[in-house]
Amino acid sequence: MKTNRGVTIFTLCLLASALSACSTVPSNRSGGGSSEYSSSSYASRLPSHLNISESTVVVDPHVHAWGAYNASGDLVKGGLASAGADYCPDLGRACHTGVGSFRVFSLGSPDCKSHIFPLPRGGAPMPYCMFFRSGQALHGSPGPEVVDGNISHGCVRMHVDDAEWLRYNFVHVGTRVIVRSY
Repeated sequence: MKTNRGVTIFTLCLLASALSACSTVPSNRSGGGSSEYSSSSYASRLPSHLNISESTVVVDPHVHAWGAYNASGDLVKGGLASAGADYCPDLGRACHTGVGSFRVFSLGSPDCKSHIFPLPRGGAPMPYCMFFRSGQALHGSPGPEVVDGNISHGCVRMHVDDAEWLRYNFVHVGTRVIVRSY
C-alpha cells in the first residue's frame, strides 16, 4: 500500500481470484481518519431522482456507484460499486457486468460463496449475494476488493455493510436491477 496526499493506492494482486496480473487502482478508502469510506459521497454520483414506479437498484459502472431508489423514484441510499472488468486474464476476455434491466431471482446469506471463482473450484466469499443475471450478483466483498474501478469477473461488488443493508432492507426476489452502460 502506498499513500500519497490522503489517497490510498491499493496494489491488487488477485492471486486468490486466479488473476495473473496486478493492477494499481486508486481508492478513497484508507486505514482511517477523514478518508474513511462514506456511502453518501458515492451516492452523490447518481441522480437524486428517477422516473420509476417501483423499488429499483441502479448500478452505474461508469461512475462506480450503486443506488437504491424507492417506488417514488427517490434515491434512498447509495455507495461504491466495482463492476465487471474490461479484461480478466484468467478468462482471456472481457468480463463486464451485463447492461440492461434485470430482476433479482435469488437471495443469499452472509455465507454466500462463488461456485466458479477463483478458478477452477470457486469458493470466493460473496456475502449477502443477490443474483440478478445468470451468475452475476450484487454482493459484499471484504477488504480492498471494492475500489473506485471495475475489477470483478462480472458481479457487482460493494462494501459488506452496504450489501447487508440492501439484502435485508431493500431487495427481495423480483426487485428490479438496472445496470447502466460503461
